[in-house]
Amino acid sequence: MNYFPNIKKIKYEGPASTNPYAFKFYNPEEKIGGKTMEETLRFSVAYWHTFTEDLSDPFGAGTAIRPWNAYKGMDLAKVRVEAAFELFEKLGVPFFCFHDIDIAPEGSNLKETYQNLDTIVSMIRDYMKDSKTKLLWNTVNNFTHPRFVHGAASSNNADVFAYAAAKVKKGLEIGKELGAENYVFWGGREGYDTLLNTDMKLEMDNLARFFHMAVDYAKEIGFDAQFLIEPKPKEPTTHQYDADVATGYAFLQNYGLQDDFKFNIEANHATLAGHTFEHELHYARIHNMLGSVDANQGNPLLGWDTDEFPTDIYAATLAMVEIVKNGGLGRGGLNFDAKVRRGSLEAEDLVDAHIAGMDSFAVGLKAAHQLVEDKVLDHVVEDRYKSYTEGIGLDIVEGKTDFHKLEQYALGLTEIKNQSGKLERIRATLNQYLLKAYAE
Repeated sequence: MNYFPNIKKIKYEGPASTNPYAFKFYNPEEKIGGKTMEETLRFSVAYWHTFTEDLSDPFGAGTAIRPWNAYKGMDLAKVRVEAAFELFEKLGVPFFCFHDIDIAPEGSNLKETYQNLDTIVSMIRDYMKDSKTKLLWNTVNNFTHPRFVHGAASSNNADVFAYAAAKVKKGLEIGKELGAENYVFWGGREGYDTLLNTDMKLEMDNLARFFHMAVDYAKEIGFDAQFLIEPKPKEPTTHQYDADVATGYAFLQNYGLQDDFKFNIEANHATLAGHTFEHELHYARIHNMLGSVDANQGNPLLGWDTDEFPTDIYAATLAMVEIVKNGGLGRGGLNFDAKVRRGSLEAEDLVDAHIAGMDSFAVGLKAAHQLVEDKVLDHVVEDRYKSYTEGIGLDIVEGKTDFHKLEQYALGLTEIKNQSGKLERIRATLNQYLLKAYAE
């Protein structure tokens, strides 16, 4: 069956193209900085939003019209695999991602759930043999079912902890079987709503124990994927233990896990944390913890995780500056953890959305590469902090001074002159580079 009958393979046709089903800026074979766009951007389709999302929201039922809507249970799971690999082929994406219950329904018990997963994983493995699309990462859903009402690894219920561990054990086995580059831990309910009934120390200790067990089991079975934590400050819980990259990094350091994990950073989660996307990427990069990216954007007028497809070229450019400076994403990628809007009902809208996101990051890559190549921001920062390259500033940096010496130096100052930050000029320069990349 052809699930996207009106869509042929999406090709690059350039900015002048009026074909809605063509890339205007993403040319997978074009080389930027010695690598093709495809090699640098490593785009991935999110199975959950693309194939299981029904476009419901807290105020209304789902609106999505999909060719697979008539199917149920395992039949639906099988049809989704067929539709998924058709879309992967037509978009030409190198990767995809999934949660366990995205690909197969839960059974009446854990054993039956395993059986469902085995059936669909076998089907996916067969499709992957004839496809260029590989598994960027997989994970498990330890947050939707009512059993996880109080969390999973951080639950107050030891039975829930054990059930969550069994699911992750299976997830690691699936990741190895399908050759996943990464394995992601998104703690959807690893947090609390009130301290009035919470033993935070025990919950955080248990979460760390859970991660250590996962690391040990991956080594036991020879699964060498990169482990990733995906920070999010709130929603559904009020306070999540991996609120942002800084909080997550402190957690990993505290429990001796910093060498086993990096971060999968989502743009919309950064917004919810009160940060910019580039802030989270930058913090991870300077600590060598940038692993992968969930490429989406939020709506600043709404207070929840709207997971919109990324079309903000300015944000994409600043994100790509961090990724280029990081030397790329290594084993990670740009995963479209994004969903079409509730009014975008048709299956073809999924194609439109991915084209828009891929083109946005292609422009961002071009602009970012040139910004980094010309050292535009590097020169700005170097000039602003030049006082630390000589004299008393250099002594501070090299640890050759103390409060006594600094006081004597300060007493001899007759005037302190600060220089302009020139933010407006910097932003104008960014616009210049962005518009040049857009025009090329």
